[in-house]
Amino acid sequence: MTATTPVDRTGRLVFSAWSAVSPYGIGGDAFTAGVVAGRDATTELDQETYPGPYPRAGLVPEFSAAGALGRKGTRTMDRVTAIAVSAVGQVISDCGPDLLAEPDRVGLVLGTGSGSVQSIMDFTKDSLTGIKPYHVDPALFPNTVMNRAAGQSAIWHGIKGPNTTIAGGALTGLLALSYAVRLYRGGHCDRALLGAAEEYSVQRAWLEYHGRTGDGDAPALGEGGAVFLLEQASDAESAGRSPLATVLATRFRAFGDAADARQAVADCVRAALTQAGVTAADVRLVAPAGGEFEAAEDGGLADALDGGTPEFVRCGRLFGDTSAAGASFQLAAVLATGGGGIALVTGVDRDGTVGCAVLGLAG
Repeated sequence: MTATTPVDRTGRLVFSAWSAVSPYGIGGDAFTAGVVAGRDATTELDQETYPGPYPRAGLVPEFSAAGALGRKGTRTMDRVTAIAVSAVGQVISDCGPDLLAEPDRVGLVLGTGSGSVQSIMDFTKDSLTGIKPYHVDPALFPNTVMNRAAGQSAIWHGIKGPNTTIAGGALTGLLALSYAVRLYRGGHCDRALLGAAEEYSVQRAWLEYHGRTGDGDAPALGEGGAVFLLEQASDAESAGRSPLATVLATRFRAFGDAADARQAVADCVRAALTQAGVTAADVRLVAPAGGEFEAAEDGGLADALDGGTPEFVRCGRLFGDTSAAGASFQLAAVLATGGGGIALVTGVDRDGTVGCAVLGLAG
């Protein structure tokens, strides 16, 4: 047996490629143009097609599984899976075939809310309304499991490394990033694709509506997904990819009462800045989640940044609340904004958790 040279896994981890399927269109360029321009990407919904509680939503324009991926193999593919497969495919296409030269050494960490809420509810309805409970279309069953998008993305593109589905509410994208870092540091993969995806459906709209205030004042919903390539800086440079941002820290906290959310955000940010070895004054760009905890989140940021005046990027206001995909879009927004310096991405989830990531943006 030939001994292999141990890989030094303590080096700098970077984002070296990314892409998005968003209400601005397909690809990172479309997303960047929309965010930089601050363009509202929500549109009026046709109430006959989407008879839900919200009059507007941020939908990926003219998107369908067959349109994005071709007709072969997409007949029963649900929308969130198609979004994920498309976003992963764009990153692979941008990087070239060498990215998957050793497919078993490439990991995939993909975040989701509940998978496809529409698929789950439709399948359950068929089992209850059919002549017999088992009179359902078995081809649709895979769409009802949470890891459908991650599994199908790996199968579609030939990714054979660790495959993980993350569900963490508003923090899903940040948790996926933290998990991908651990996969690499632990030697389970040599690089990882990570991100999150979410679909819009009438079923999801009603669940979100009743899960919030139920008074109609909640922001519009959105959909889409963003995927990033995480690898060691030296590997990116060897492959001819320029590091876009260095992952300096991720931290998470919990709170028991909504009144404690502000303090939890402040403590979480301070801990992340300390871990990253930077100060509050170094933070140039902040991308908060916003939404129902916006006041607490902004208050905690003000406390932690101690009077600093960074630039804020609030992408959720531009194309709606994308739920589990929100934090990944926040990460994409700071990459799209660029400009160098330290960027901070934060989030607060209604279940009592907060999280943040500190990135060092390339100049």
